[in-house]
Amino acid sequence: MDTITFYRETIKTILQNYSHKPSHGEIEPEIIIDAKETHFELMHVGWDGPRRVHGSVLHIDIINEKIWIQHDGTPNGIAKELVEAGISKDNIVIAFKPVHVRQYTGYAVA
Repeated sequence: MDTITFYRETIKTILQNYSHKPSHGEIEPEIIIDAKETHFELMHVGWDGPRRVHGSVLHIDIINEKIWIQHDGTPNGIAKELVEAGISKDNIVIAFKPVHVRQYTGYAVA
């Protein structure tokens, strides 16, 4: 399996693991993957009582053969799970951190 295919399959598996229905409200998880499979997002959509819920839980892109974590709303951080799945820290960018801070994350800068 080539690297990009491995990234895609790993990201899909992780998104599926997080796509459980929240324990409260009428909220549904939605996994969104673009046609080229380089953009992945897990959304929560629905109602929690009178409050509308519509927001991103995870947003990941594959850019220049690296995984860019654009948003991470998981409790422990998705980057750790990607590393545990066999993806090198050198190929993961914590994109929601400012560029000048990324050098201190232990992951790729860009």
